[in-house]
Amino acid sequence: MPKLIRLYITQVAWGFAISAIFVGVLLALNVANLRHLITGSDIGLVALAMIWFMNGIVFAGVQFAYAIMSMAEKPGGPRGGTPVSVRLKPALIKQEARTGR
Repeated sequence: MPKLIRLYITQVAWGFAISAIFVGVLLALNVANLRHLITGSDIGLVALAMIWFMNGIVFAGVQFAYAIMSMAEKPGGPRGGTPVSVRLKPALIKQEARTGR
């Protein structure tokens, strides 16, 4: 299996695991009375699965994006440059005064 596919699958699995933890915390803290809404409904399990799945998509995408962006090479050497105020010097421009109108 190519490394990129393996990376994607593992990051998606981590995203859905984080989603499960997140939904568990939501239910444990009873945010917006969510626990009562899920346990008191006939289709509470469907709602729970939908919350977990939709959050899983978001967390998986964020997790994969973070993994890809953290693979970038770190820049070496000095990170600064010459300040703009040192490089730029004011230019002298002669302007003749107009006489009359």
